[in-house]
Amino acid sequence: MSEKKFNRTTVTAALIYANGPIHIGHLAGCYVPADVYVRYLRAKGQEVAFISGTDEHGVPITIRAQKEGITPQEVVDKYYTQISKSFADFGINFDIYSRTSKPVHHEMSQDIFLQLYNQGKFVEEVTEQYYDEKAGQFLADRYIVGTCPVCGNENAYGDQCERCGSTLSPRELINPRSMLSGETPILKATKNWNLPLDAMQPELEAYVASHPEWKTNVAGQVRSWLNEGLKPRAMTRDLDWGIKVPLPDAEGKVMYVWFDAPIGYITFTKELKGDDWEKWWKADDTRLVHFIGKDNIVFHCLIFPAMLMADGRFIPGADNVPANEFMNLEGDKISTSRNWAVWLHEYLEDMPGKQDVLRYVLIANAPETKDSEFTWKDYQTRNNSELVGILGNFVNRALVLTEKNFGPAVPARGELTEVDQKMLDDLAQYPARIADSLENFRLREGLSLFMEVARLGNQYLAATEPWKVLKENPQRAATILNLSLQLTATLAILAEPFLPFTAEKLRTTLHFTEADWSKAGQLNLLAEGHVIENTGLLFEKIEDAVIEAQVQKLLNTKKMNELASKTPAPAKEPVTYDDFAKLDIRVATITAAEAVPKSKKLLKLTLDTGLDTRTVVSGIAEHFSPEAIVGQQVSLLANLAPRKMMGIESQGMILMAEDRDGKLQFIRPGQPVWNGGTIS
Repeated sequence: MSEKKFNRTTVTAALIYANGPIHIGHLAGCYVPADVYVRYLRAKGQEVAFISGTDEHGVPITIRAQKEGITPQEVVDKYYTQISKSFADFGINFDIYSRTSKPVHHEMSQDIFLQLYNQGKFVEEVTEQYYDEKAGQFLADRYIVGTCPVCGNENAYGDQCERCGSTLSPRELINPRSMLSGETPILKATKNWNLPLDAMQPELEAYVASHPEWKTNVAGQVRSWLNEGLKPRAMTRDLDWGIKVPLPDAEGKVMYVWFDAPIGYITFTKELKGDDWEKWWKADDTRLVHFIGKDNIVFHCLIFPAMLMADGRFIPGADNVPANEFMNLEGDKISTSRNWAVWLHEYLEDMPGKQDVLRYVLIANAPETKDSEFTWKDYQTRNNSELVGILGNFVNRALVLTEKNFGPAVPARGELTEVDQKMLDDLAQYPARIADSLENFRLREGLSLFMEVARLGNQYLAATEPWKVLKENPQRAATILNLSLQLTATLAILAEPFLPFTAEKLRTTLHFTEADWSKAGQLNLLAEGHVIENTGLLFEKIEDAVIEAQVQKLLNTKKMNELASKTPAPAKEPVTYDDFAKLDIRVATITAAEAVPKSKKLLKLTLDTGLDTRTVVSGIAEHFSPEAIVGQQVSLLANLAPRKMMGIESQGMILMAEDRDGKLQFIRPGQPVWNGGTIS
């Protein structure tokens, strides 16, 4: 961390596009780490503002609107409501969660744009951009798809290939096409306003160099951009959804979404703090920390600082940007377009009361410097072995032994032994060690140290065996349990950043209101005779069936993705009406069915055609059981020349259709009709 002394901290969490729900990748990459850090700062008694909201402009919004057949405003209204509720239910403790579609944000963004414009910070440039003649509009990068020049993916976007991760520009795509019309776009001249990052590179390099404490993954990506040499970047776009460019000659242009989105942090702070907002963005004694995922590093470490520097009225960039890498899911990249994700709102429905289990697993597997992976099996193991087996086990034993032998009160503490003092000495070290981890954004390490406190408690009980001592020396047992409850109170304080719902349960159980981090590890958190109340187990074991249901849910998603990618067989050569008229297709009913001996695929069917009763052999045995299809009406090609199959003469053919997953379905009337009715 910087050696500079700060009196307050502005903490921002990335503004997520309001075009879909929150998933565990978002949580692990940004929001859980931010919430842990903020809760820690509050426990330290520091002044902090926790700022976030939804990004409601840009092409992802318009694409979602087009897909759902609603307006962009309806899209952002829908997903803002869902996202903000999911965060609240999950316990992400924002001071404000706002929206970039609010008029106050438009005003702030236009003010900053004009500040840069009036100071001559922008460079006007006429360039050729892709234009869809059929749709009659310029195409943003995400509205252009084509073949990736790196990996050959035929559906790469104009800004990035999701298959190989390459950053692209639209003109690098091979065979580009418009997502609006499917047509090949043309190049057409248009004027935009660029921020000259190349001219600002020395200033940005000095800013980055002044923060050697940045995480290696963040510093590495930023240095890579700087080493390649920064280029001017357009801060306006030819779109109809976004914040209007406040210039007389800018009809049909809006601000680049990455110009206005980070300004949202400032706008939302102004909403939250009113007239007191400026010190959170302008005072020298304010620390600014951005929590983001790795795909947003360049915007928060270079472009937004460049905007703030050019404006001149704000803190010129964040003190730290502890970006995380990506979390994968069950061996595959999380993908919203493929529905390959664990969605937060669904998790909260499927796993009620288990917010802290997910928080624990996401922090324990946090992708702090490299990509990590979430699996449901690991989720179950960590819950059962660690939360239940270590943390829950210690707390439950301490409470049950106390309540059973001393009633609902903290027993008196007698003389301490060497074992007691060793435990207390060890315990006293943990708050500072955990604090150091959190101060330096090593949350996995901090969580591991927190669990070591629970392990310390279990080791202490194992070493002192109060259940045995009770019979021969109740006073000694009382001392052991007094110290165990003091340790439990420390857990209640230390759990707050990581497991806030668990911390609340512990405070309720102990009737304990102390939340000051500096008090953790102390000996007298609970006075002798202080009333406690065992409110039940902190955690419960998760059975295999629960996990299997979640895994099956993902497998079903994968299956649906495979089916969605299947394409119909190509059309056959045209036939004349006379050719079709030769076919005698009529309705018949299956009156009997049986398996054909020595065949896995064939069923022998008896059909009532209305004209006769006949036998048809059909290759449907792998899709239907004989008894299940008796009485089924079918479409029969009645004048197909007879042929022998497995020694049985088949007199016709039943018409079937294959669905996307390869299963056969009967072609049959929508309602029962008479046998022999012709199909034409």
